[in-house]
Amino acid sequence: MSEATTGGNDDDEIVTVNFKLTESFLDKIDETWQGRGFNSRSEFIRYTLRDAVEFPTFDRDELVALLQAEEDIREEATMDADAARERFGTKDE
Repeated sequence: MSEATTGGNDDDEIVTVNFKLTESFLDKIDETWQGRGFNSRSEFIRYTLRDAVEFPTFDRDELVALLQAEEDIREEATMDADAARERFGTKDE
């Protein structure tokens, strides 16, 4: 998964940025980057920040809904269109 670019040209200087977060959140970050094939924590954080800047319309609520849908699919807690129509009282139009 590496080969993520900074979005700038090759002459961009790399700078170090320090920030604070809880140890439990750092643990979650580490579980995430390692589980998704990134080479390092820094690479994952750069990728995530770049994605947030390039696609700012994707908000937290949409991400939560997407993650819930993925979990529902994994747990086979989904229904087909006919079952949804019956459950919610809509008709196929």
